[in-house]
Amino acid sequence: MKIRALLIGLVAVGLSAAAVAAEPIVIKFSHVVANDTPKGKAAEKFKELAEKYTGGAVKVEVYPNSTLYKDKEEMEALQLGAVQVLAPSLAKFGPLGVKEFEVFDLPYIFDGYDDLHKVTKGAVGRQLFAKLESKGIKGLAYWDNGFKSFSANTPIKTPEDLRGKKMRIQSSKVLEEQMRELKALPQVMAFSEVYQALQTGVVDGTENPISNLYTQKMHEVQKHLALTDHGYLGYAVITNKKFWDGLPAGVRTQLEKAMQESTDYANRIAKEENDKALEAVQASGKTQVVKLTDAERLAFKKALVPVHKKMESRIGADLIQSIYKETGFDPSRF
Repeated sequence: MKIRALLIGLVAVGLSAAAVAAEPIVIKFSHVVANDTPKGKAAEKFKELAEKYTGGAVKVEVYPNSTLYKDKEEMEALQLGAVQVLAPSLAKFGPLGVKEFEVFDLPYIFDGYDDLHKVTKGAVGRQLFAKLESKGIKGLAYWDNGFKSFSANTPIKTPEDLRGKKMRIQSSKVLEEQMRELKALPQVMAFSEVYQALQTGVVDGTENPISNLYTQKMHEVQKHLALTDHGYLGYAVITNKKFWDGLPAGVRTQLEKAMQESTDYANRIAKEENDKALEAVQASGKTQVVKLTDAERLAFKKALVPVHKKMESRIGADLIQSIYKETGFDPSRF
């Protein structure tokens, strides 16, 4: 009887172990924008592919629109292991102590997606990710959102039009300097709070890729939008390094495949989504959209490119020069 009881116990333990082994690995993926933005859609694509390629061994839970953590909370949550994947704006790494990522905030350093991808898909992008590892963070991919434009409740055609305006920015010393160069007043604010701040006049304007402006309904509380394309907004998809390194090798390989395909998808739809959003903003009739002439765009470049030199001591002159070399950018032209 004792042997039989022991056998029954062993079988029960075996079944219990099998049940535990069958429990999927849960990946909480938190972000601060809407589902119908390029980042939101790419996060859902990663969920779909990760669950498919791992045969259900991984379950991805996506939390959009700051439903899990706000801007300032999510990085700490990742480091503590409360969430496994984030896709923060590249500007978020400066406050973390990795100031080199603020190079992506420099106005007009990338003249379009081709220049940008020479950096994010090359050696410079990998070197930047390596700097995160001492913070317990592993970089997985760079995702595009798009190029930013200025909006406000007064017309914008020249740099002088932003003088004295309270302009919302992300937490970034580079973006603060950018606004000061325009004689504007930088206002650091969480993304989730911007609509109300614009609506109530706490801030006068902001900068965004058009898909963010539209999906957050900011165009409803901004009368003017100038297509300056002055700065890039992108994301780094990151994970808790300890969590990632602790995954079974086979699972990690499949997740890397899912992330690569999600990245290709994210970057493919970024421009498409921004173009659609621009059409929707124009169709709404709530915001007057101005496409700058070549001369007007040049005036913005001349006003903002000096920010590069001013930020050398913070970001690193060598890093800035390495990007100039990759893209062929010549600051002396401005």
